[in-house]
Amino acid sequence: MVRDEAVVPDPRRRLSGRGAWLHPDPACLRAAERRRAFPRALRVQGPLDLTALTAHLETVEAGQ
Repeated sequence: MVRDEAVVPDPRRRLSGRGAWLHPDPACLRAAERRRAFPRALRVQGPLDLTALTAHLETVEAGQ
């Protein structure tokens, strides 16, 4: 989900709008960044801020 040019995690899948699914793995996030997959999947132009998504994945990974 994109809000104000930032990718926002939606683990409960409740936010409205277009979303993109990602494995809860930092390596998958790095690969998606490298391939510029988020702007394409979310149908937006330009770079996106992935700070919130990165923090969410770190939290998920720490909880495992």
